[in-house]
Amino acid sequence: MPWVILILSGALEAVWAAALHRTAQTTGRRRLIAAGVFLASVLASMGGLATAMQSIPTGTAYAVWVGVGVVLTSAYAMVTRVERATLARILLLGGIAACVAGLKVVA
Repeated sequence: MPWVILILSGALEAVWAAALHRTAQTTGRRRLIAAGVFLASVLASMGGLATAMQSIPTGTAYAVWVGVGVVLTSAYAMVTRVERATLARILLLGGIAACVAGLKVVA
C-alpha cells in the first residue's frame, strides 16, 4: 500500500504543478479555482509522500515521487502543447520512468 500512496502522491505533484502554471495564466474566479486546486493537491501530495516515507526509505521514496511527477507533468505539457513533443524528450522521459521502476524492484 505505501507504493500505491507514493505513486498517487507523485501524480498529485503533476496536478499541483499544472494548477500552479494555470494560476499565472488566468484571472479572477478561474485564478482562485486554480489556486484552490494547487493548495489541495500540494497538501495531499506532501501528505502522501510523508505517509509513504514511513515504510519506504527516504531517498527511494523522494526519487520515485519526483520521477512520477516529472514524467506526468512533462507528458501533460506535451499533450496540451505547452511544450514540444520530440522523440528525444519522449525517450528521456521513458528513461526516467524505467529508473523509477528500477528503484521499486531493488527497494
